[in-house]
Amino acid sequence: MNFEFDEDLSLLQQQVREFVTSEVAPGAADRDREAAMPRELIEKLAQMGLLGITIPEEYGGVGMGATASSMVVEEVSKGCAGTGVFVSAHQSLCVDPIMTFGSDAQKKKYLPALASGEMIGCLSLTEPNSGSDVGAATCRAELKSDGWHIDGAKIFVTNGKEASVMVLLAVTDPDDPKRRLSAFIVETDMPGVRLGKLEKKLGIRCSSTAEFLFEGCVIPEDALLGERSRGLNVALTTLNGGRVGIACQALGIAQACLKEAAEYAKTRVQFGQPIGAFQAIQNKLADMRVGIDAARGLVYRAAWLKDRGENYVRAAAMAKLYASEVCSRAANHAVQVFGGYGYCNDYPVERLLRDAKITELYEGTSEIHRLVIARSLLR
Repeated sequence: MNFEFDEDLSLLQQQVREFVTSEVAPGAADRDREAAMPRELIEKLAQMGLLGITIPEEYGGVGMGATASSMVVEEVSKGCAGTGVFVSAHQSLCVDPIMTFGSDAQKKKYLPALASGEMIGCLSLTEPNSGSDVGAATCRAELKSDGWHIDGAKIFVTNGKEASVMVLLAVTDPDDPKRRLSAFIVETDMPGVRLGKLEKKLGIRCSSTAEFLFEGCVIPEDALLGERSRGLNVALTTLNGGRVGIACQALGIAQACLKEAAEYAKTRVQFGQPIGAFQAIQNKLADMRVGIDAARGLVYRAAWLKDRGENYVRAAAMAKLYASEVCSRAANHAVQVFGGYGYCNDYPVERLLRDAKITELYEGTSEIHRLVIARSLLR
């Protein structure tokens, strides 16, 4: 059993930490206020290779695995949670399904552009009446002589504003309850695809969350990703990887909370001594540290299993469930350590508290993950 990264991963981790310190963290508060992801930051992420970390070298990527991708999302999220999920969604929700289910032609067309940042990816899955119940989707794709005709709407699309290519789940076989869905690759500038409402969110504000409307959109027949009527398999496989990514985001946020709280506890003086000298504050810091280390073990076990090609469904659910709840507790503890100042946006813990909550909601709520874990035990 080895709890250390190998030489290549350790070097990458150091490089990413330096990049986050110089390029990501300093602008986090401004990006939060402006609710925007600057193009220049996206270009820098691409130049670092962080948008193609798992894409094979033959397609212009770095050619590393899930463990490397997890580490990248964790480190970026320490500096900015919105930027962390931007990287995670691009990788796990678009790059991964194309790598797993795409044809050779699709890989050659899209992976180099996704690795370079020329294209940003997203997943269009959720609908107004189809969230946790993926199979209840109503967005339709009908095959005609000139291609697939798509009509419907998708919501809560992470990276929607920046994305130029999406993996879309749509109904192709409405009369088959188990094989209703198919997956497609859709470019967002195609006629009939319209970017709709951009959500105004509590946290991760620099990460866009968008609505897409499909009105008479026609895509080529070969835009089908994987087999027809196997879209649910594409969706669930993709979400498993996405859950590891969000667990890494939560892990990064929690570490940022601990860092801020510990530093403040050493410098804030009350009753003639730093507040870190009081046992009540020490207990909070200790609980944060234990939770973070336990979450890290679950997160990297899931990534390790994925890299080995083993079943990691339950491991991903456990990692995401636990890391997200550790994250929310850490954010609450951090604000409590700061007291009234923690409730003001002069300090970053206010933003971290807002960012933390979403990790318990997207890529499956905590309730859904408990369901996944319990069902795997009762089979």
